[in-house]
Amino acid sequence: MTDAAAAAPAAPTIDDDADWQRLHPATLALAIVKLGPRSLQFLPAVAALGFTGNWVYIVPAILAFLLISLLAAWFQWLRFRFRVGDDEVVIESGVLSRQHRTIPFDRIQDVSIEQGLVSRALGIAKVGFETGAGGKENDASLDAIGLDAAQALRTTIRAHRSGEAAAVATAADTPEAAPAAADRLLFAMTPRQLLVAGLFNFSLAALAVVGAGMQFFDNLLPFDFNIFNPMDWVDVAEDYGLDQWLLAHRWIAGVGAALSLLLIGFASGIATMFFANWDFRLTREPRALRRTRGLTTRTDVAVPVKRVQAAILVTGWFRQRFGWHELRLQSLASDGEKERDHQVVPFARLGAIDPVLAEVAIARPDAAAAWQQSHRIIALGGLVGALGATTGGLVAVSFGQALGWFGPVVGLLIAAASLFGARFHRWTDLGEQVAIRRGFWKPKLTLLPHASVQSVDLKTDFILRPLGLATLVFGVPGGSSLAAHEIPAIPLVTARDLRDRILAARARA
Repeated sequence: MTDAAAAAPAAPTIDDDADWQRLHPATLALAIVKLGPRSLQFLPAVAALGFTGNWVYIVPAILAFLLISLLAAWFQWLRFRFRVGDDEVVIESGVLSRQHRTIPFDRIQDVSIEQGLVSRALGIAKVGFETGAGGKENDASLDAIGLDAAQALRTTIRAHRSGEAAAVATAADTPEAAPAAADRLLFAMTPRQLLVAGLFNFSLAALAVVGAGMQFFDNLLPFDFNIFNPMDWVDVAEDYGLDQWLLAHRWIAGVGAALSLLLIGFASGIATMFFANWDFRLTREPRALRRTRGLTTRTDVAVPVKRVQAAILVTGWFRQRFGWHELRLQSLASDGEKERDHQVVPFARLGAIDPVLAEVAIARPDAAAAWQQSHRIIALGGLVGALGATTGGLVAVSFGQALGWFGPVVGLLIAAASLFGARFHRWTDLGEQVAIRRGFWKPKLTLLPHASVQSVDLKTDFILRPLGLATLVFGVPGGSSLAAHEIPAIPLVTARDLRDRILAARARA
């Protein structure tokens, strides 16, 4: 051995047990909670024992299932460990087949913190690492660590990625170091705002659940009454003697069913809004927007400002009359499996949304913006569908089917909706960004900075080409994949000019 080799310090090894950490012991408590849904898979076996008359084995079988499940959870916890290095996270997992994974801090695009109801009670959280490699299997997570440790880990990764670690070290050596900028609250939702948002979030999604529940428990209820059946409301009217007045008799049936639907729709919207956005807070940190929300499941997600690619304003036909909108940000890091974009303002007026847009250097078009409209040819698809419905209905009538007359009626409605909806495809170029507006029933305004556009496709076909038209399709990174925004059926010369200016801005960026 040479003197240089002897003098060199020993390199640290990843097998040093002192550096490894395990998940919080409360992970075992979470495993017990998860046994509830998993036990449904065991019910057929229990039912088989009962049908064969082996009742004496049911309790031992259930106990054996619980014991084996808990032992499996304990072995998984025992064989899972992780270590946080200076610039990487290393995770080892697996009972029979071991997996060793190294995730450099530079490859981590986003760090999310999520707390379910049980996790909040135990003071633990799930930390998710999104690497942006594509597919859920390429991401990683730590199912249960202490909440303080989760927040510290996220801060460490962010500091490494943004270079704050070096900045902090330099500032510590400076006698008069400038204080760090404090976080600012940009937007929050009160219970009253959640209630109003829930009323506008009318939904009949719970209707199927209620109907299925009534069918399932029909034989267990002491009465037989279906709120969706007008004949049951007729029976109620007869019980109170209203059958003597035929008009009132029918009105009771119709009003009762309508009120039931309204009650379920409003209750579903309010419950959804409260569970998803309880204690919603959007905070401006030095380099990111931080969103926390949730009643039963508490999520904590950071959206780096420099990674925001586009802003999307969504509203509804009725909500727009009262000035309510929703703001989403298209970012390089998606917002989980359910949403492609980050919902940063669920329900607010434009006066509260504009400050949030200013933080990501995006602005809405003012009243003086010159909007241009797409050609009415975009309604052609709906007109073809209307023609098909009309033709099918008339063919049915020719075969003696009176219901076939619904075909022309539906076709007329489709054609009217297509022609009317074509009026709402508009766009405007604001110099450094493009604004695209579309939709009547659910209007959407996309604010797209030129520098965020990854690609611009100019498309024509046998219909657009003779009219001198083209469709511009913008490829913008962010969400779950390369999300596309488009301006359909605009003059070819205008499309080429806009494409050249956007690509030039992209090259400068």
